Amino acid sequence: MNIRDISRKLRANLSFFFNENERSYLRGELKIIKKINQKANKIKFSKINKLSTHQLFSRKILNIIKNKKLLNFLQLGFIQQMFFIHNRLFIIIELIELRLDKEWKLWKKLIEENKIGNPVRYFLYPKSSGNKIHQVYHLKKYKDFSKIDFKKFDNVIEFGGGYGNMATIFYKINSKLKYYIFDTYEVNLLQYYYLKKCNLDVGLGINNKNKIKLICELNDLKNVVKKTNKKNKNLFIANWSFSEISLNFRKKLSFLFNKYFYHIFSFQENFENIDNLKYFKKFNKNNLKKKLRSDIFKMKSKKNNFYLFSLK
Repeated sequence: MNIRDISRKLRANLSFFFNENERSYLRGELKIIKKINQKANKIKFSKINKLSTHQLFSRKILNIIKNKKLLNFLQLGFIQQMFFIHNRLFIIIELIELRLDKEWKLWKKLIEENKIGNPVRYFLYPKSSGNKIHQVYHLKKYKDFSKIDFKKFDNVIEFGGGYGNMATIFYKINSKLKYYIFDTYEVNLLQYYYLKKCNLDVGLGINNKNKIKLICELNDLKNVVKKTNKKNKNLFIANWSFSEISLNFRKKLSFLFNKYFYHIFSFQENFENIDNLKYFKKFNKNNLKKKLRSDIFKMKSKKNNFYLFSLK
């Protein structure tokens, strides 16, 4: 265990008294486990479009699914490292900003945490978690920029959906929304588990009638965009995901910006020797600014991290 892992564990232990351990699977959950376990055992692991960080992470995700060790999965260090921000001091800044906003009633509802996976509660506001506060904060900042009502969005594509947290937030806003998560197949399986336990209408692949569709094939993503009416309000979200894929893969995704004119990008300045700030400045100039109102903002709460927002 390295210093970063020890630090993360110590921070998580600040919320020890608020933990709600999952001791066994509830009735009906074993069917979900069986389904994703069978699918996980058929996966032929692929390195395609994965940088080294994500290759290692994908193998660990597969391991917990194959071994049916998903209880309390949000307490696992490698999950927290990739998907879950908990007791960090900058969350205080974000929480205060949400609390002082005129729409606090909405934000308060959206940051309310559930028990699934035993999320680390934020030690200064145990009704929520650092991760839930952080993701709702992104929406607050985008609303400050766009002035748009999130209920008006018809379709959302989330590129890299974590364990499914943002989808749960949006379904508190609009239960009729069509929501697509594009991710690796093994992470889709984890998302399926979490969202099913949240009692949301979720399905794997695009050949289903579920409101939330989990997809991993590039052609499926192209079909989603092709069938989307560009006259609708279509939102694209990529929080620390588009910025963590290779430059070659990013080029293959240019079709995404033909019908999705509202964008929330969050990114770190550098990732695996890629200068993301330079990339997104160029990307904004060449792809968004010509037809949309867009801008890059430095995050006040998180050092060396940025937003790129746009709207039609």
